[in-house]
Amino acid sequence: MYKKTLFLSVSIAFFSLGLSACNDDDNKDNDQHTEAKSQPNVLFIMADDLGYSDIGAFGSEISTPNLDALANAGRLLTDYHTAPTCSPTRSQLLSGTDHHQAGIGSMAELLPAHLQGQPGYEGYLNERSLSLAEVLKDNGYHTYISGKWHLGLTPETNAKARGFERSFTLLQGYDLHFKHTPEGYARNATYTEDGVQVPVSDLPDDFFSTDYYTDKLIGFLESNKASKQPFFAYAAYTAPHWPIQAPSSYREKYKGVYDVGYDVIRNARIAKQKQLGVIPANFTPATPLDTATSLPNNGQWDELTTAQKTDEARRMEIYAGMVENLDHNIGRLIHYLKETGQYDNTLIFFVSDNGAEGNHRALPAGAFDNSYANLGTDQSYYTIGPRWGEVSAAPFHLWKGTAGEGGTTAPAIVKLPKQQSAETAHHGFASVLDVLPTVLDYADIDLPKDQYNGRVINNPSGYSWRNVLENRATTIRPDNFSVADELHGFKYAKQGDWKIAYQANSKLGTGAWELYNLKADRGETQNLAEIYPNKVQELLNIYQKYTEDNGVQEYVQ
Repeated sequence: MYKKTLFLSVSIAFFSLGLSACNDDDNKDNDQHTEAKSQPNVLFIMADDLGYSDIGAFGSEISTPNLDALANAGRLLTDYHTAPTCSPTRSQLLSGTDHHQAGIGSMAELLPAHLQGQPGYEGYLNERSLSLAEVLKDNGYHTYISGKWHLGLTPETNAKARGFERSFTLLQGYDLHFKHTPEGYARNATYTEDGVQVPVSDLPDDFFSTDYYTDKLIGFLESNKASKQPFFAYAAYTAPHWPIQAPSSYREKYKGVYDVGYDVIRNARIAKQKQLGVIPANFTPATPLDTATSLPNNGQWDELTTAQKTDEARRMEIYAGMVENLDHNIGRLIHYLKETGQYDNTLIFFVSDNGAEGNHRALPAGAFDNSYANLGTDQSYYTIGPRWGEVSAAPFHLWKGTAGEGGTTAPAIVKLPKQQSAETAHHGFASVLDVLPTVLDYADIDLPKDQYNGRVINNPSGYSWRNVLENRATTIRPDNFSVADELHGFKYAKQGDWKIAYQANSKLGTGAWELYNLKADRGETQNLAEIYPNKVQELLNIYQKYTEDNGVQEYVQ
């Protein structure tokens, strides 16, 4: 049975830094700021490839005091879902519609020739889609973004064109996290500030992505802090997306922590999740894949050589430092809001854009050095791989890009304006599609329908969380709702307690539709397709309707 409340300990030293408490003058400023504004500010923080169990509030050993404090002042959403990968999720966030309607039916960089030019597969946030920033800006909000855009490469499709008043963005889906470019590496990264390209050579020498994105966003907020208009600030971080790199001060913080191996860390996280009430005490976690010979990985921990164990542990040490640095920068944002008297009038969201990364990525051409001593520096380039990916995704099955729960379930925290203490975690289904209607609900802005600014739009399909967040309801969606998705041939559909899933990579599944009872088995350990063929067909009918309603086309690469 779930625990009714979730409390996380925070050290006295943490409070002394001013990251979780305001002094009397701050409170006075907050009151004055709230009186001046009837609409709340909105701070939306999105991590990149952060797994479900990677922060303390969701069971991690990684030090994330700022996010833990946000959880202690807000509410966890333990069944929050995204698209399987980054740009589809980001399109759904801003448009409130399925990514096939929003123009990202496939990630642009993986768009096959037969889908190019097809409706819903434009590769950018298309003209039929709303932009949350545009709607808020039209209704008096300052709108800012700093970080990853990944929704269009042209002046007509960048963040400035889609409603952001101020922006510093990486247009592509990833980049190195430091300024330095190793010799021979073809760096395909386009940065823009307010729509104007910023060459990598013009970045500061001490550039580290998470630090710099935070600097920029705070600068945007500071530029209009005297304004009586509310703001929408979108912190679109690229951490901890590969390549795994971290500032030098974070690379030694977890020395030795991961020497115990994958299973010990994963089991400890799952035990903590149960202790915290993130998952029920009787939850059966996913079974790690037996993939030592079918996927590029080193196998089980006890199968590794001493040298392999040392290397694998070091890779996770750097990843943990990268996550802690992300938490530090989130703390900087929250501290700024408190220092300027805006915290109490700000609706804060924290999420990841998809499930954990568990895929290996080939080392690109260039003078990279992945030796033990060099891991995490601006000369290295690696991912954590499937074994640590399973740890990051704990307690769920599979990872980013798949139809497993580990691919589409992400950590989520919401803190309401003036909220001071933790509310009971919400364990019902929630979706990134719900963010747009939730924000507009709190901003007291009517949800656009059919047309906006003279153009035909796809209507948002999510649900506002407000009644749940304010304890007037226990569920977000109506009874017996259904959801489905498809990306790059990976497919699923859910209704009630049941889910069917098809893994396009047969090494990750059976090569056929699988059936799970999520109420009894959210870890997806027991495929019931052969036992309940009628239930499979029932859900296949739901999936078929989803494809027809959203213009889903067969993905063949």
